Amino acid sequence: MDVFDLNSGLGLFFIALGVFCWLAIKIVPQQQAWIIERLGKYNKTLQPGLSFILPFIDKVAYKHTLKEKAIDVTQQSAITKDNVTLALDGIIYVRIINPMDASYGVENPYYAVTQLAQTSMRSAIGKLVMDKTFEEREQLNNQIVAAINEAASTWGIQCMRYEIRDINPPSSILKAMEAQVSSERQKRAEILESEGKMQSMINIAEGKKRGVVLNSEAEMMDKINKAKGEAEAIQSVAKATAISIENIAESIMKNGGSDAVSMSIAQKYIEAFQKIAKDSNTVIIPSEIGNIGSMTAQAISIFDQIKSNNKVSK
Repeated sequence: MDVFDLNSGLGLFFIALGVFCWLAIKIVPQQQAWIIERLGKYNKTLQPGLSFILPFIDKVAYKHTLKEKAIDVTQQSAITKDNVTLALDGIIYVRIINPMDASYGVENPYYAVTQLAQTSMRSAIGKLVMDKTFEEREQLNNQIVAAINEAASTWGIQCMRYEIRDINPPSSILKAMEAQVSSERQKRAEILESEGKMQSMINIAEGKKRGVVLNSEAEMMDKINKAKGEAEAIQSVAKATAISIENIAESIMKNGGSDAVSMSIAQKYIEAFQKIAKDSNTVIIPSEIGNIGSMTAQAISIFDQIKSNNKVSK
């Protein structure tokens, strides 16, 4: 019996030791924090890893996860500044940053933050007209986050961000919005069509204008070129005539030039009377037509007189 009692005592001792160790040794997972109370009073916060407490004196009162948590905000009604009732829902992302305040600052931090998000959402919506609620979602989200963090500063929990998921106006407002959007699109289509027609007319007018300008410029250039051509032709004829006259004058001043001129004048004089006789029924007959030599002498004397006058003028 003594051996049996000894073995039983050792077994009970080891069982008690195992229970004591099981109650005293605490292994805290990563991203968690455990609140330890000693005799009903806050004692310490256990960090991730291996920790020891006093069994029956200390106890784990709260276990908090330090991970970011997403919480659905149920759909609720909110009235805008222009008295339109909207149905909104969202999602809030929160994280415990002070496990002690989260344990003793509020009964249920996640529930408290959710309720605070709903009231903050209604307050923010009430400051905007309906049209602005669709345009300024980001601003609304930032306002709600700021309001939550300000009110929950003693709760040991922080709102990381808030997102409005759906904004549902009444069906009558939806129909009015759809009609407005349709009319706006129709107006834009008509404006674009009218601008296209106007631009087309402008392009056609510009094309005609450029065509007229180009035609007038072409006509002007043609006239200028013709005038230049005629002027150059006149100058060429004048130069040729001047050169011819100079050559004739030089030839006359040479030996025998006067006799050649006299002979040419007499010949031209006779040919002229012959042509007059052929081309016309009326013939002017010189008084000395029977004396050809006298006529030639008269023409030569005229030539000599012109020649002497030219010498005097020089």
